[in-house]
Amino acid sequence: MNAVELSKGDLPLVLGFPHAGTYIPEPILVRLNETGRALADTDWHIHRLYAGLIPAASVVRATFHRYVIDANRDPTGASLYPGQATTGLVPLTDFDGVPIWGAPPDDKDVQERLTKFHAPYHEALNAELARVRARHGVALLFDCHSIRSRIPNLFDGTLPDLNLGTYDGASCGDRFQEVAWNLTSSAPFSSVMNGRFKGGWTTRHYGRPDANVHAIQMEIAQSTYLTDEAPPWTCNERKSVRLRRWLKELLDALIETAKEAQP
Repeated sequence: MNAVELSKGDLPLVLGFPHAGTYIPEPILVRLNETGRALADTDWHIHRLYAGLIPAASVVRATFHRYVIDANRDPTGASLYPGQATTGLVPLTDFDGVPIWGAPPDDKDVQERLTKFHAPYHEALNAELARVRARHGVALLFDCHSIRSRIPNLFDGTLPDLNLGTYDGASCGDRFQEVAWNLTSSAPFSSVMNGRFKGGWTTRHYGRPDANVHAIQMEIAQSTYLTDEAPPWTCNERKSVRLRRWLKELLDALIETAKEAQP
């Protein structure tokens, strides 16, 4: 299986999905323990949630699971949130802090997975952003994520429904942040900007407002669209329709902002 699926669009918008994949090669799968094989930290149905909202947008989606290697982590292994609990480039535990490996990966395994999985995803994403920017003069990466709303190991209490991340304003222009936050904060969901999730490595790495490449992360609490945040992780149609209606409004507004930013 290819490490990445790419759909080229004709808008200045690129949707990124680093954590939608569930593919784990058999030699890696057999090394996971029972906790790891449950794949509890998947961004369940996130690709389906956005599917068809903006048919002309580009889509870059990792097919592999984050337990193989996390496509939203710095390839050097540097922590995104120093001093806070988080998972690494190749996670050793799940979000609850429970070990996921029977036979943990070593440095050689990590290097092989960087080459086979992490690098192809980012080569595709980088190339698509460059193509979109060359065509439109501006590119907007909207990095799509979801997570369970209650994970005591990572954050206190219940996560807001919508978690907008712009790396404290560094990954996108002021107008993009203003439009995104105005719509997010007025949505019929709880929300925060640059809270626990400010944007992962993807947002921080590609967001270069001075070069007219803007990046925004949206981390959505899975309680907003799943029936239960537990196996079998069923997507709730009624909840999804409500959330999709708002997501389309947000993406449409950001596309218009990108068009206004064209040189």
